[in-house]
Amino acid sequence: MPQLSRRAFASALPLGLIGGSLLGVLGESAARAATQEAAKAPVAVTPFAQIRIGRFTVTALTDGYADMPYDYFPGRSAPEVEGAASAQFTARPSGVRFLFNQYLVEDGERRILIDAGAAGSIGQTGRLPQALAELGLQPDKIDAVIVTHMHQDHMGGLVLGGKNNYPGAELYIDRRDIAHWTDPVKRNGAPDYLQTSFRMAEEVVRLYPRLQAIDGEREIMRGVSIVDLTGHTPGHIGVRVEDGGKSMIMVSDMIFPVVHPAATDVFFLFEQDRAAAKAMRDRFFPRAASEGALIAATHMPFPGLGRVVADHGEMRWQVADWALQD
Repeated sequence: MPQLSRRAFASALPLGLIGGSLLGVLGESAARAATQEAAKAPVAVTPFAQIRIGRFTVTALTDGYADMPYDYFPGRSAPEVEGAASAQFTARPSGVRFLFNQYLVEDGERRILIDAGAAGSIGQTGRLPQALAELGLQPDKIDAVIVTHMHQDHMGGLVLGGKNNYPGAELYIDRRDIAHWTDPVKRNGAPDYLQTSFRMAEEVVRLYPRLQAIDGEREIMRGVSIVDLTGHTPGHIGVRVEDGGKSMIMVSDMIFPVVHPAATDVFFLFEQDRAAAKAMRDRFFPRAASEGALIAATHMPFPGLGRVVADHGEMRWQVADWALQD
């Protein structure tokens, strides 16, 4: 797999994905091949974890992983990032280990999937359908998909193979992201490593007639609402699940391993507006710490659940004691 250049939640199961870990950008046929190969790789378990938020069952699933090169974090040198990753046991020879966590929200009536994974377009991904199958679900049983933003690792599973893979689902995406990722002028001026996201965005719009372009914060259904987290992309959103006096916020790419939440001045190569991303993190992290909010984060170690806490004036990530929550 070619290296990406700057140009161009009651059951706790261990992560058992085995395989290579170089980050790559793939064409459609290569993405299919990568997904097929990933499915053949030996797997100890298909990891999932569940928590209850009032009437909701939230299940954490994973599409796989990729290792992000140490120089993909503007604001710190590669050796600094590697040192921090080593101290946190997320360092790999080719970079920082990123998970691709997705979250299934169910209330007995509707099933809502938050993001659809990279589907083989990055690293060792493409396991979300298998994870759903372990729950006895096929993609056509999903009622809605909320796409937190239109980067390839959050929507690739929607359009793998050039088809609508969630035919029974309504799709919710922020209007600002749709406008950005389907703008030919922006695509023409974008670096090579973003071209797959632009292509997938066009496919999503073409293949999903039930796509709803949403504006800002709104309720999708009782207890499931959109949180505006713009910055990482123009229409980057989170999802709050709330019922019975409990809540969880899925914050997508607000938090990256190693660098966040301690440092808001460290970015990720794919972020379009670093000033806006920093400003949002500067606002969100102290608020989350003050509220003690339970957070789900796409790229943190599985199942991606934790809290932002203030420790002697510094923000840090505290893994949630999720398995003992009641």
